[in-house]
Amino acid sequence: MGGKSREMLISLDSLRDKNLMQLKKLNAALFPIHYNDKYYSDALASADFTKLAYFSDICVGAIACKLEKKEGGSVRVYIMTLGVLAPYRNVGIGTKLLTHVLELCAKQNIGEIYLHVQTNNEDAINFYKKFGFEITETIHNYYTNITSPDCYVVTKFISCSPTKK
Repeated sequence: MGGKSREMLISLDSLRDKNLMQLKKLNAALFPIHYNDKYYSDALASADFTKLAYFSDICVGAIACKLEKKEGGSVRVYIMTLGVLAPYRNVGIGTKLLTHVLELCAKQNIGEIYLHVQTNNEDAINFYKKFGFEITETIHNYYTNITSPDCYVVTKFISCSPTKK
């Protein structure tokens, strides 16, 4: 029975200047990397593609994306970070964040979404595979200053509905 009541405790909020500090604190707690100002300006610029997740009004997770223009003018989404604080994992917060971005991609006819993930991060790799992502590339020594410097590029291609003329 507990599934629905937990779901109602999870809410998403857009990133703005006034809550940017929440994302900075989350990232410091979640990731071994210090993110620079460009990361945060990209996150703010992505509008609805970056969301903070709240569990009972406590900020416990976030997805931060960057929109990239490809040759030919199409756009793809790069997931810079997706993370949830350990005590709040496995209750659907990461799923809700990722699903939000995937639905946004489909609505905006964005056909590709990708990210980098450490090759030894099996939990993350399995999480993304559940959503139809696949490993499309291996990059050696992608990360500096963290153990297991290799990463996979994990990509999902979204079939866009043809635009009606």
